[in-house]
Amino acid sequence: MFAERYGTIPTIYRAPGRVNLIGEHTDYNDGFVMPAALDLYTYVAVSPRPDRKLRVYSENLGEMCDLNLDLIHPGSSGHWNDYVRGVAGVLESYGYRLRGADLAILSEVPLGAGLSSSAALEVSTALAILSSSQISVDRTTVAKLCQKAEHLYAEMRCGIMDQFISCHGRAGHALMLDCRSLDFQLLPIPGHVRLMACNTMVRHEHASSGYNTRRQECEDSFRALTAVLPGIRALRDVTLDDLENHSNRLSDVIYKRVRHVVTENDRVKKSASALKTGDIAEFGRLMADSHRSLRDDYEVSTSELDLMVELANCQKGVHGARMTGGGFGGCTINLVDAAHAQEVQQRLEQDYEARTGLRPTILICEASHGAGTVPEDPPESNEPTE
Repeated sequence: MFAERYGTIPTIYRAPGRVNLIGEHTDYNDGFVMPAALDLYTYVAVSPRPDRKLRVYSENLGEMCDLNLDLIHPGSSGHWNDYVRGVAGVLESYGYRLRGADLAILSEVPLGAGLSSSAALEVSTALAILSSSQISVDRTTVAKLCQKAEHLYAEMRCGIMDQFISCHGRAGHALMLDCRSLDFQLLPIPGHVRLMACNTMVRHEHASSGYNTRRQECEDSFRALTAVLPGIRALRDVTLDDLENHSNRLSDVIYKRVRHVVTENDRVKKSASALKTGDIAEFGRLMADSHRSLRDDYEVSTSELDLMVELANCQKGVHGARMTGGGFGGCTINLVDAAHAQEVQQRLEQDYEARTGLRPTILICEASHGAGTVPEDPPESNEPTE
């Protein structure tokens, strides 16, 4: 496709979508998360140009756009190219002098499903245009710059998790990330377990504004608590005892938001211990607690997400189920025995459609490698290939 459109043979990069097994809305509070990269990728083909123009074609949308590297400025246009434009603009603003390039994009990551199609596009684009410009940047810096691009150009105040796992994912493993230090550990997912992403096919119009509102509520609560807990740097530093002792400083709603963050961080650490010992039953119990907290305290679940979790918990072979992503629609994640995965998939499709009239998209996935070239970078490589 690229050769037909541009007349040259490209180098191809890819970056995965992700599912978050546990640790929701903790990343922007300096907390802990546990995502896994999925075997669903966004591909970006690239060849260099002699000028300062980016010509970008999206195969999924059938659209072409031109960007001038000398005329890129922050701000959202609401167009899909905000992610490409944002990555290029942030790289330039940090002193990376880019050369022009022809780009073509093809994505397997469902859009708007909470599987981080935006981070997959950002990271694959960053690796492609950096390589085309013969610039080497370490993976963690790539993740940080892509996060900045989403803040400044898509105007979504996301945490670092999505871009980080897209850069650092490892096949067969979840990744527990400390969002403050960016230290991480890879945790093995038992070979008999599959990841089942269930798209409810519902995405509420207020999803972006709701996400930003929750983030603002966390910032407001942090400021209120610093008056009595001067040593804290983020909600990650607040204990449950701290919260109970100073609950009078918070409204009922803000109290519940903080309680979710505090208890969710604890659940992530307990989940890491469960994976290390192979205790999938305990992991499943923690997933159930996480979903209840997101539903009742953080209030980002929906009736459709709740139904999908309820239906999954009734199926043989399902170890755990919860909503995943920012909420207000999108996906749930199930941990399912491989031997039962196809049966569970079929039953959930039938039962959910019977209850809602909506046909869900249910994907049976495995934890996969992070971003790299096609053919894939060797697993031990942590640097973009030039």
